[in-house]
Amino acid sequence: MPRLARPWWRGIARAFSLAVGLTLAIGVLAAPLVDAQPQQNIAQVAQGDPRFSTLVRAVQAGGLADTLSGPGPFTVFAPTNDAFNKLPAGTLDALLQDQQQLPAVLTYHVVSGRVTSADLPGRQSAPSVQGASLAFSVNPARVNNANIVQADVQASNGVIHAIDTVLLPPSAAGGPAPAQLPRAGEADQASTPIALALSGLALLALGGLLFFGRPALARTRNR
Repeated sequence: MPRLARPWWRGIARAFSLAVGLTLAIGVLAAPLVDAQPQQNIAQVAQGDPRFSTLVRAVQAGGLADTLSGPGPFTVFAPTNDAFNKLPAGTLDALLQDQQQLPAVLTYHVVSGRVTSADLPGRQSAPSVQGASLAFSVNPARVNNANIVQADVQASNGVIHAIDTVLLPPSAAGGPAPAQLPRAGEADQASTPIALALSGLALLALGGLLFFGRPALARTRNR
């Protein structure tokens, strides 16, 4: 009895199922990488941490909350409440009322880009957004005269290092305005590699469909 030829569409269906299955499997494997990305920006992380309530108050008074919620990326050396408590009596209240010095002091705690604890051994200094440079040291990890008490608190638009001392720029007066922080369009596109990988998988699926489907179509035409 002659062997019945398989319908031409079964080859295409099998190739399509294989391609879809491969794409879904890779998508499931990539999902933890996407979920691992921090969902809160620097301002939100600080607001959710009671150690930074004084800093949050200062950031709001200095008009930097929206900027630190922007794309970044930023590295923030964030003084804890205990750090602010070490200031001389009356200094914090006076600073909160000074709309010229407050932004300068706050932006002196910010570096453009991501600087993690792993980067510090290879860097002796970095320019702050205020303009003056910050000096780094390790063992123990320090920035200027402040100890880093917790490093690498991740946010969607940068990283936070908690410090135990408020950093004062060499000259707070005349520091750059908050508008000089990096703006939209300068963000660290951390998700771009994942997006490109998924796009590549889609192309792979399409290629598999065409590759496996063509022989089936050719056999059909030759009959």
